[in-house]
Amino acid sequence: MSKSFTVGRHTVGLEHPTYFIADIAANHDGDLDRAIELIHLAAREGANAAKFQNFLAETIVSDYGFRDLGGQSSHQASWSKSVFEVYDDASLPVQWTTKLKAACDEAGIDYFTAPYDLKLIAELSPHVCAWKLGSGDITWHDAIAAMAKDEKPLFIATGASDFEEVRLAMDIAQKHSDEICLMQCNTNYTASLENFHHIALNVLRDFADAFPDVVLGLSDHTPGHATVLGAVALGARAVEKHFTDDNSREGPDHKFAMDPTAWREMVERTRELEAALGGREKRVMENEQETVVLQRRAVRALRALPSNTTISEADLTVLRPCPVDALPPYRVSEIVGKTTNRDIPEGDCVRLEDVT
Repeated sequence: MSKSFTVGRHTVGLEHPTYFIADIAANHDGDLDRAIELIHLAAREGANAAKFQNFLAETIVSDYGFRDLGGQSSHQASWSKSVFEVYDDASLPVQWTTKLKAACDEAGIDYFTAPYDLKLIAELSPHVCAWKLGSGDITWHDAIAAMAKDEKPLFIATGASDFEEVRLAMDIAQKHSDEICLMQCNTNYTASLENFHHIALNVLRDFADAFPDVVLGLSDHTPGHATVLGAVALGARAVEKHFTDDNSREGPDHKFAMDPTAWREMVERTRELEAALGGREKRVMENEQETVVLQRRAVRALRALPSNTTISEADLTVLRPCPVDALPPYRVSEIVGKTTNRDIPEGDCVRLEDVT
């Protein structure tokens, strides 16, 4: 069973409600007031945390490299600006940090970030309650170590990686921290319905086997709620989705993000699923107590049986209801061949105390 850990105002773990992380990412569109508004919108619709991404364009992408991909296909080819320019526009000024943290505090949700710059970790550390490793940095072991050493929970996304790469990343992280959430992820940002064929939620089963002391999660970019509900059913207890107020806005993350209505629906359906999952003990539930009587069969007299009648199987039938003191059908042999000690009307239950 996965362990749990505390992050900000919440406990994240298998025996706790799913922790919903609204990844605002670049959807602030370069506007601090808009970023703060999205924080409050996400909180209102059930998010437990608002997550941002801190980087400078020059510390995350190579302008030369993206201009010289050598024919490599990319969803970024449709962007009206260069990759470097888009990242430059989407960069989050570190000066916003205290105001974003204050907005999260006011909204009653947690604040943390994915730092795509090693130099920012120490500067941001006093303000965040957790760290997120983006899938693209799964092989950047220096970043993993730096975050894991900071004594805060670390959420690790695993998109576009194989199991050996995940294992190597986990080896680094677990050397320094035991508060880790390992998140299955597929990093295709096209919002295509075809992506459902590539989510591979069952990987969570392998993660659970390989890393039994780690909390499981899902970082997702598909529309709707199918992947979230499936992941929760498989044991994930942290879910990260991009969040926006308008999918039609221009920007790299708006198209595949969830709007407030979709976010609220996701949270509500997940809370229903959590209630439905319940515990692992098979038992008669509180709301089934009446059904035990009304729908089960009891051993009953097929005809009137006067006192001193030796009972044969032909004298008996099994019919609903089954009072709590009646005999179920599998115990009929306990009264066959015995003698009645009272007059038993047709249709009445034949109990052990009715025979000798």
